[in-house]
Amino acid sequence: MDILINEKKQTVADEASLHQIRDRFKPRADVLIVNGFPAADDLPLASGDQVILIRRGEIPAADELDALMRARHTPGVHEKLRAACVGIAGVGGLGSHAAMALARIGVGHLILVDFDVVEPSNLNRQQYFVDQIGQPKVEALAETLARVNPCVTATPVHLRLTPGNVAEVFSQAQILVEAFDLAQQKAMLVETFRRHFPERPVVAASGLAGCHPSNTVVTRRAGRNLVLVGDGENAARPGEGLMAPRVGIAAHHQANAVVRLLLGEEPC
Repeated sequence: MDILINEKKQTVADEASLHQIRDRFKPRADVLIVNGFPAADDLPLASGDQVILIRRGEIPAADELDALMRARHTPGVHEKLRAACVGIAGVGGLGSHAAMALARIGVGHLILVDFDVVEPSNLNRQQYFVDQIGQPKVEALAETLARVNPCVTATPVHLRLTPGNVAEVFSQAQILVEAFDLAQQKAMLVETFRRHFPERPVVAASGLAGCHPSNTVVTRRAGRNLVLVGDGENAARPGEGLMAPRVGIAAHHQANAVVRLLLGEEPC
């Protein structure tokens, strides 16, 4: 029978077991994953199974890293994600967290757009480090994403988005993540992108300030090809700031909606 072992097709005996495969192909492997789930004990294998064999502490070869990083994925999703291009407008709290989630799951190309630089007040909620203060956010984030998943292409675009450049900057993006701070910026971006690319989804956010209950952040349809994340009420304002937990919840709602859209699933 044929199975995949670390993403390479191998022909093995019909009655082969997981431990037999380990002993043949990667002796001393101590992380054994079958069809996206870790196996604590030996078990029989079936034709078409996907087996990942890992030795803890061993740095994999470059041509094997991609397969090992997605070992815990749900089978069948990676090819669709790897072929995708997602635009992220604004890489502050929402955008940097969404980009990190999408890079970790293996979305093949991320277009990162922002005009700002990293400064100390960003660090309470954004995916940056003290030694990146002063760097353009898009360049700092692209460097960090390369350390997390070198199999993903992150294109940094350091500029301010306007109605005149949105279409060109995001011409390759199948889906756009709106991650701006100000309502007028959000409206401009969504309206401009949807005018140029009416068939491409936008995943936007509104209402994620403070430390309100987590479950008030929801994902919902707000129109044709428009998905909106947040509680719709608690915007940042004097007396109510933006903090990592709730911003992160909303950003991961956005990232999950993107993944579901790429897989042809309903995002809500």
